[in-house]
Amino acid sequence: MAAIAQGRFITFEGLDGCGKSTQLEKLAAHLRERKLDVVSTREPGGTAFGDRIRAILLDSRTAGLDTHTELALMFASRAQHIHEVILPAMRAGKIVLCDRFTDSSEAYQGGGRELGSEPVLALHRVLCGGLQPDLTILMDSDVASSVARARRRNQAQAEEQQKTTDEGRFERENQGFFERVHRAYHEIARREPKRVALIDARRSIEVVHGEIVNVVQKRLSLPARP
Repeated sequence: MAAIAQGRFITFEGLDGCGKSTQLEKLAAHLRERKLDVVSTREPGGTAFGDRIRAILLDSRTAGLDTHTELALMFASRAQHIHEVILPAMRAGKIVLCDRFTDSSEAYQGGGRELGSEPVLALHRVLCGGLQPDLTILMDSDVASSVARARRRNQAQAEEQQKTTDEGRFERENQGFFERVHRAYHEIARREPKRVALIDARRSIEVVHGEIVNVVQKRLSLPARP
């Protein structure tokens, strides 16, 4: 399988329920059709260690987790993810597609939890070596509808798995929390327009996919389809 000479790192961001996971997999399929070597991953998680942390962070039964502990666990998972998955794949010339990265911590813990951006960015510099995505796809969506969709999805997954897993902890937050997260995402986009591409996720899946493909091709100049 062919690979680009230098690895690329593309992240997908947005509120839960905005459709970013669907769009990530559609982009992965599109790039693989072009004979490009793609690694799809997610945060928190992406490694065996990270998945154990994910189970703690997203479980509704962990409601009493301290905000600073939450942030520290996010970065513990991320540091291992970078070391074990992201950097090795990029060094091998692969395209890494990641569902969430540090922007999520800045939006959810910095904005939603009101810790501010500085502690998040400081941890990123120290624990992640300042690694930045080549491109971030920020899926912009309506707060209320996105959260409602995420709650329905998590409920359906819990019922399907006979309630052995529960990833609905964040979806239990109030409207004000998600409004702060939404504002924080938009601030990141304004601050880093060369990296962050704001995509209107309210449209059909195929229309959104087409725009994402165009943005990726234009900004990263990936090889054309053979």
